Amino acid sequence: MQRSNSGLFWPVLVLVTTVDFCTKALAVNRLVMEHVPHDLFGSDWVRFTLVHNPGAAFGLHIGDYSRGIFMALTIVALVILGRLYVATKNGDAIRTLSLALVCGGAVGNLIDRVRSTRGVVDFIDIGFRESRWPTFNIADMAVSLGAFLLAWVLWGEDSEAQTATESVVVQAPATVVADSREL
Repeated sequence: MQRSNSGLFWPVLVLVTTVDFCTKALAVNRLVMEHVPHDLFGSDWVRFTLVHNPGAAFGLHIGDYSRGIFMALTIVALVILGRLYVATKNGDAIRTLSLALVCGGAVGNLIDRVRSTRGVVDFIDIGFRESRWPTFNIADMAVSLGAFLLAWVLWGEDSEAQTATESVVVQAPATVVADSREL
């Protein structure tokens, strides 16, 4: 008997959402001033810098209605991810994990959008000197990792389905020709 996916999906989703929420609360409480970098381990490779992002990934901002639009898009994405989860075969751990990571991250950032008009709390700042990656958070990491895993899993499923389709050989029914000598 195969295990249910809920034993992996829900704990991962709750863990990602909780860790994201707690780290963002710490960032807001400890990194009081925005846009002021705090070097970690005495190096500027990894530092904490509080930023509120009213837009989406990489600071994509589409005007005054960004908050509502991104909340609606997140809800639509969660519905689609929920349908993928329901369609997941029992015991498919990688697909289940990838969906849980994406959903947990999406919920984490959705909570920020609902709670504050300022936007999503970002605080992880990596790079070297002036060459920096856009500031991000735990939810963003979960979404990125989960999306990569999900793309890998779905690509594998598509490849398997295509291989199975190509291996099916359609055979025409054999035509029996009676030997005229036997008639």
